[in-house]
Amino acid sequence: MRNGAIPGSRGLVRPMRLLGDPVLATPCEEVTAFDAALGRLVEDMYATMYAAQGVGLAANQVGVGLRVFVYDCPDDEDRRHLGHVVNPRLVEADGVTVRGPEGCLSLPGIEAGTVRHDHAVVEGVTATGEPVRVEGTGFFARCLQHECDHLDGRLFTDRLTGLRRRRALRAVRRAPWAADAPSAT
Repeated sequence: MRNGAIPGSRGLVRPMRLLGDPVLATPCEEVTAFDAALGRLVEDMYATMYAAQGVGLAANQVGVGLRVFVYDCPDDEDRRHLGHVVNPRLVEADGVTVRGPEGCLSLPGIEAGTVRHDHAVVEGVTATGEPVRVEGTGFFARCLQHECDHLDGRLFTDRLTGLRRRRALRAVRRAPWAADAPSAT
């Protein structure tokens, strides 16, 4: 039995921003106010991530240009990692590089083999300002790097080159949601 509420259980599902929305291409600002509004944002982000069946979500994906992300992600050994980081810094991304399937809630249905390090460490604080250090390997390391990229204004498609990039962007243009999205490159 858990102590306290399940993350997101009191949150509201916010609209997801899609590829082409300028907020996704803009580096996010540091959080300076650790108040009730930040707590609500984190709750809403959990609710939105769960509703979209994702494993991670950055604040700019719901239109908020602040350095915050949430996650509920397994690693390669199927251990669950659950939490959030405010003002995260990717302090380590090392180990072997692995090309693995990667998708994004802001590009629904699009997936491509993306190269990431197999180990990552993120440092930041919680919504109450307590220091936090999150370390991941495998799929969870991929998630941590992906969410930090979001907060720097980058999407996984920005890491693709050549044929993989062309195929992914072609799939974006053909996606049913593309007509509703702002102009995508």
